[in-house]
Amino acid sequence: MAQETLPKSYEPSQVEERWYAYWEREGLFTADPAGKGPAYSIVIPPPNVTGQLHMGHALNNTMQDIMCRYKRMLGYEVLWMPGTDHAGIATQNVVERQLAAEGKTRHDLGREAFIERVWEWRAEYGGKIINQLKRLGASCDWSRERFTMDEGLSRAVREVFVRLYEEGLIYRGDYIINWCPRCHTALSDLESEHEEVKGGLYHIRYPFKNGKGYLVVATTRPETLLGDTAVAVNPDDPRYQNLGDDTVLLPLIGRELPIIRDSYVSTDFGTGALKVTPAHDPNDFLLGQQHGLAAIRVMDDDGVINAEGGPYAGMERFEARKAMLADLDAQGLLEKQEDYMHSVGHCYRCKTMVEPILSKQWFVKVGPLAEEALKAVQTGRTKIVPTQWEKTYYEWMTNIRDWCVSRQIWWGHRIPAWYCECGEVIVSRTAPEKCPACGSGELRQETDVLDTWFSSALWPFSTMGWPDQTPELSKFYPTSCLVTGFDILFFWVARMMMMGIKFMGEVPFTDVYIHALVRDASGQKMSKSKGNVIDPLIVMDEFGTDAFRFTLAAFAAQGRDIKMSEERIAGYRNFVNKIWNAARFTLMNLGEGEPGELPTEPTLEDRWILSRVSRVAQEVGRAIEEYRFNEAASAAYQFVWHEFCDWYLELAKGPLYDESDPERQVATRAVLAEVYSRLLRILHPFMPFVTEELWQRLPGAQGSIMQAPWPGEHDDQIDPQAEHDMGLVMEVIGAVRNIRGEMGISPGREVPVVLLPYSDQVFSVLQAQSARIQSLAKTTEPGWASEGEQPAKSAGAALAEVTVFVPLEGLVDFSAEEARLDKELAKLEKEITPSRKKLTNQGFLAKAPEEVVAKEKAKVAEAEDKIARIKQSLVRVKSFR
Repeated sequence: MAQETLPKSYEPSQVEERWYAYWEREGLFTADPAGKGPAYSIVIPPPNVTGQLHMGHALNNTMQDIMCRYKRMLGYEVLWMPGTDHAGIATQNVVERQLAAEGKTRHDLGREAFIERVWEWRAEYGGKIINQLKRLGASCDWSRERFTMDEGLSRAVREVFVRLYEEGLIYRGDYIINWCPRCHTALSDLESEHEEVKGGLYHIRYPFKNGKGYLVVATTRPETLLGDTAVAVNPDDPRYQNLGDDTVLLPLIGRELPIIRDSYVSTDFGTGALKVTPAHDPNDFLLGQQHGLAAIRVMDDDGVINAEGGPYAGMERFEARKAMLADLDAQGLLEKQEDYMHSVGHCYRCKTMVEPILSKQWFVKVGPLAEEALKAVQTGRTKIVPTQWEKTYYEWMTNIRDWCVSRQIWWGHRIPAWYCECGEVIVSRTAPEKCPACGSGELRQETDVLDTWFSSALWPFSTMGWPDQTPELSKFYPTSCLVTGFDILFFWVARMMMMGIKFMGEVPFTDVYIHALVRDASGQKMSKSKGNVIDPLIVMDEFGTDAFRFTLAAFAAQGRDIKMSEERIAGYRNFVNKIWNAARFTLMNLGEGEPGELPTEPTLEDRWILSRVSRVAQEVGRAIEEYRFNEAASAAYQFVWHEFCDWYLELAKGPLYDESDPERQVATRAVLAEVYSRLLRILHPFMPFVTEELWQRLPGAQGSIMQAPWPGEHDDQIDPQAEHDMGLVMEVIGAVRNIRGEMGISPGREVPVVLLPYSDQVFSVLQAQSARIQSLAKTTEPGWASEGEQPAKSAGAALAEVTVFVPLEGLVDFSAEEARLDKELAKLEKEITPSRKKLTNQGFLAKAPEEVVAKEKAKVAEAEDKIARIKQSLVRVKSFR
């Protein structure tokens, strides 16, 4: 871009779309499997095709983009694989709601027409979140965008299913599943979200057949007693040692039930007698298998009592519960009921209470797969960051149960299994023409589809073309890093580990970075019901994408949730403006021509700023590599704002404006250009848009900043002595400025200064830099004091290596200053009194939200710090009178 005068203010809306289109047009996101650089690859956690960008997506993808942009600048061949997930249940629900608005159901359309309707919906609306990710600046390789239902991934899904079936790791059988009566599908244990529910614990009498009394059984689900096939007690329970071979009668129904003895039964819960309902409880199912009990299913797919429920057939499950409790009470069989809080599974999609039901389903036998995935983390082949999540991973993989992978919906990968009337089941990569057992051509395909997470589990290798051996797999598998939330550590990460090791012979990623949640400013989880949701698209429109991304990075500390507020984003918008204004100054002073070579005899400030920018590049790079995004952002921020803008630009003004020393002027321009170039590159992974805009305006800059090298190869410029010496000068200047402020001296008024250095070396440094001190602290030429000397009526600041004195005679009206300080002290004391009272009020401390108490404490601490400084100044002023 030709050199132009930089506008006074930065307008993100005029920059972001233009540069994103440029990056795409130039193919800067596209990975080359034949590229010479080392491989770095990330697969995006595929957002649901129904999704819209929320704070979780924004955080997750900002972190990935920081990594990818940083690695490109280091010379890596980077593949960031994008795509979306077909989200079986969620997408089907969306389209079914559309149909309902038209007065139709999916059954009115039929399976094929309904699937066609979903594809139409996907074509029209399914790309929304991809465009929103681009709005965020995500540098994914969009030329390779995948969808979990596209032909390539569908082929991989069939291949994996058939191989697992052939090896006996997929089977079909009766098992207790989590059933959603609303969505009409099975749910995995992970898709059944447990919530604390206030229910009842019902003590029901089961009469002995011989008429001599009854056993009392406690249950939270009395409607399921219709399917009881036994009552169980612990053989060691002293309450039931004399039962003999007695049997009991099922209340309301009259079916004879055996009493079985099993150590599984807890003697501490309820009465110690357990109703056994093998078709409606996973533990009862196992108990029933061990004792040869029948399994009687008493509910249909809608949660309605079926014909096995006798007089309650046709009733909805909770309606039946109410009726049965009334009948039990009327027959004297309800001994008591009490309130009971317990954890109950709910569908993760529609929040309906899940019903455990016996059903014939398809399962993956995960034990052998989980064992290898567990070892991979234990031996360090895959590293989980932060390490605290390793324990959670270990617990899950150790206690994992077989994975129910069939779902009773239409949208998804249809299970590649066919049934023949002869009873044969054929699992095949392609549709069979006839039954291999009897030769019949009358075959029907399984109507169930696979769990959405089944295809997602293959994502790291299916997206790269597996089962073919592609150049992408050779170059980029295993991937380098997975960035994800802790909530899908089990849903997705563990399953990718199992499938990757099984089918690729290697872990799918070497690092897993688990990021925290983005909460509101008070630390509460964002939710529409609370009205505390911050929309990323709105804040990007208002504050700019760079400010938003930098805010996310700045607060992304490992293991700590992010408290997000618009005020914080606005604060980093100010940082973007600071960078912009620094660019205006820089570009104005560089002119049109390319800057010259760095000086061979650099000044102290040259050595210092080159050392600092070199060190910061190392610090930021190291922090990004270690997923300490907040520390990387903090290091960049502190350098840019407080060292480059606040100090170096002021130091540079002298030689830049000094026409009498053109050689020094040229040298300063060269240093300024070099440091600002590196500064932009350090910021680029965090702030891609503003850095590209400014990079294009730098004299001598070529191509995109994305292709510029990371400025980390300048170890020879790290100069500890220069950093020390310049730090000393800055401390002296800062001390003079503080004394000015404390004593109410105008910043523009020249003041005398006397320095007491503690060593000859410090004296030499300060003497050599006295002109700098005069210029930036607005002082006369420094005077020098010896040990034990102190100028009369002077304010002093004792630093680590020098004491700074500012003689105040003639500068300050001590009487007027004393009066001013007394007035300021009284005002502060009055202002802080209400907060002090609150913090001594036990009622306030007990009832007020934690963040409110913290705010009051911070207010008091800040005021007390000011009060202490004013009192010190008062003591000093009084001593001068």
